[in-house]
Amino acid sequence: MRDRKSGYGECPEGEGCPVEFTLDVIGGKWKGMLLYHMIEGPKRFNEFRRICPTITQRMLTLQLRELEKDGIVHREVYQQVPPKVEYSLTEFGRTLEPIVQSMRAWGEKYGGRQAGTCEAAGSNGTMEKGQAVEAEAAEAAK
Repeated sequence: MRDRKSGYGECPEGEGCPVEFTLDVIGGKWKGMLLYHMIEGPKRFNEFRRICPTITQRMLTLQLRELEKDGIVHREVYQQVPPKVEYSLTEFGRTLEPIVQSMRAWGEKYGGRQAGTCEAAGSNGTMEKGQAVEAEAAEAAK
């Protein structure tokens, strides 16, 4: 585990804080989205760039490296030309799936309150931004 820079607060001396630990691993603007899309299967770097077009290359690289360092993501480099690199969840990373799915459910329920920065994905990962807005509007009309 890397040095904590989260600033999520301090826990009492001698006590581990599970919420702080979890937020340190998956917290931040992008990690939740990256994890969510890796649940569907391995992703390449440019796939993440298409899914989240507002993330910078530098930030995407940093977030993936942190997830890899924490043992959440595996980076597979294929020896071919052109080079191919895929990112996938490790077995340890898969333990976060229920948390990420809970975050997704919460976002579906309350997500109309803020604009998103990435494409929403349906069960097959293909929902477009417009469809997500329409779904939110339909939910709000109920």
